[in-house]
Amino acid sequence: MEPDASMSVAARRAGGIVLVVLAILGIVSAVFVVRRPLMMAVPSCTAGRWHGCFDTFNGTVLVTVAALPLAGLAAWALASLRSASGVTPSWRMSLAEVGIVYGTVPWVWMILLPGDESGAVLSLVPLRDLLTMDTVQIVGNLLVFAALGFLVPVRFTALASVPRILAVAATCSVVVESAQYVLRLDRVSSVDDVLLNAAGAGLAALASRRWWRTAA
Repeated sequence: MEPDASMSVAARRAGGIVLVVLAILGIVSAVFVVRRPLMMAVPSCTAGRWHGCFDTFNGTVLVTVAALPLAGLAAWALASLRSASGVTPSWRMSLAEVGIVYGTVPWVWMILLPGDESGAVLSLVPLRDLLTMDTVQIVGNLLVFAALGFLVPVRFTALASVPRILAVAATCSVVVESAQYVLRLDRVSSVDDVLLNAAGAGLAALASRRWWRTAA
């Protein structure tokens, strides 16, 4: 029994390391693909100017990438505190918490940036806007709450099921779409955005099922 337990712990640890490595490789690959647009935001961001940095998609992505070491440091600090207090699994909990925030807040921020529509538009007809969306917009909507869907069931056992993750993501998406419309951000607040956001979270939850089933 003891060798089996040791192998199980080693396997879980190796799985966590693989997850972190894959996440880093994904971020690096994404940065390589969009490196040229990001370079346009470098002067404004390095100068600390709001306009041209924090109010643009390129600037938000650049700041998010630059904040990756800080996110890693925050995860390490939380894990160290938990280990010192005897809380386990310290790294799993800490990486999940930091990852949820780091992987969700930038997307929500970009959604709440002013758009280019002539006034706030509300679309409540399912699948009507989906037919007019391009590939980039569809993929972006699927990624908005992907980190939440991937990591929330790993961190919170009570939410370790795909239907619950779908409900959480749909609720969060409704709040964000409502904020777009109420704040008059000149964007389209669409039920199709809610459907895509929830679907992305659900797919991400399925991708991490191995880890949250083990945690449960």
